[in-house]
Amino acid sequence: MPISKRYLTPDDLGKSLRQDVADGLTAFPKTLPPKWFYDERGSELFEEITRLEEYYPTRRERAILAERAPEIAEVTGARTLLELGAGSGEKTRLLLDALADTLRTYVPVDVSGDFLALAADQIAADHPGLQVHAVVADYERHLDLLPAGERRLIAFLGGTIGNMAPDERVPFLGGLRATMGDGDALLLGADLVKAPHRLVRAYDDARGVTAEFNRNVLRVINRELGADFVPERFEHVAVWDGPQERIEMRLRSARAQTVRIAALDLVVEFAAGEEMRTEISSKFRRERFEAEASAAGLRVDRWWTDRDGDFVLSLVRPDL
Repeated sequence: MPISKRYLTPDDLGKSLRQDVADGLTAFPKTLPPKWFYDERGSELFEEITRLEEYYPTRRERAILAERAPEIAEVTGARTLLELGAGSGEKTRLLLDALADTLRTYVPVDVSGDFLALAADQIAADHPGLQVHAVVADYERHLDLLPAGERRLIAFLGGTIGNMAPDERVPFLGGLRATMGDGDALLLGADLVKAPHRLVRAYDDARGVTAEFNRNVLRVINRELGADFVPERFEHVAVWDGPQERIEMRLRSARAQTVRIAALDLVVEFAAGEEMRTEISSKFRRERFEAEASAAGLRVDRWWTDRDGDFVLSLVRPDL
C-alpha cells in the first residue's frame, strides 16, 4: 500500500537531526532528544525492552486495551482512527477489532516512512474492508496538516506524552484540541507515579538492554553526521527526579574526552563524569493530568487503569 501523504522527507529528517544535535551539544547541560533512538537497531532494542520483566508500561497498557477496547468502541463510535506515533500497530489491532462495526478509516502517522508502510500493509491485509491512509509526518510539527475525518478517535499511546517537557505538553494538547470536532475523542496513555525503585528498574534493567538502547543514539549520530563518539565510553544512567516526578535517562562520560562531528564542523568536549540527558519520562497523578488537559481545552471523560494502578488510558474530549 503506498503512503497516502508525506509531509516529512529523509532530507527533512537529516536537517532536524543536525539542528537537534547542534543545539543539544552546545547547551549546558548537554541534551539529545529521544526521537533519535529509533533507527532500525533502536527500534529492535525497544521491542526487546518491552518484553523485559522490569519494563511494565507496555504490558499494562495492552492489558487495559484488551479489557476496555469494547467500551472504547461503544462510547466513541469512531469512524476514523488516527494514531500518532503508530509504530508497529501491535496494540492498535485491539482497537481495530473492537471498532469493526463503525470504523471506516485508519490513519497511522509516523516519521519512518519505510516502517510505516510495512505496518500499514499488514493492517490493510488483515482488515480488507478498512481504508488505510498512512501519513509520514512529525506529529509535533504537522498537527494542522493531519487528515480530518468523521467522528475521529485520536490515539496517542505508549506513555509518549511523558517524554515531553511540562512546558511542551499543554501547547501540544492545545494544538490537538484545535483540530478536534465536537464528536472527536483522544485516547491518551500515561504512566502513573509509583515507588521510585520500580521506576528506576524499568529504565535500568539487569541485562543492560536499556543501556544499549540509550547509547544507540550515539551510533545514529556517528553514522548520520560523521561523528566519532565511542559509545562504550559513556555509561547509562537512570535517575528519579522526585520534585519533577519523572525519570531522566542520561549518558555519563566515563572520562574526559573530545568528540568531533564532521557534518556540523563541531568539536564537543566532555568532562569526566559529565552527564548528557537523552530522555525524560514524566509520571502522572490524576490531578496533574486533568489540570493539564483542562488548560488545553479538554476534559477527562473516562479514566481506565490496570488492576495494579500502574498505567492509565484516558479518554479525553473537547471541553465545550
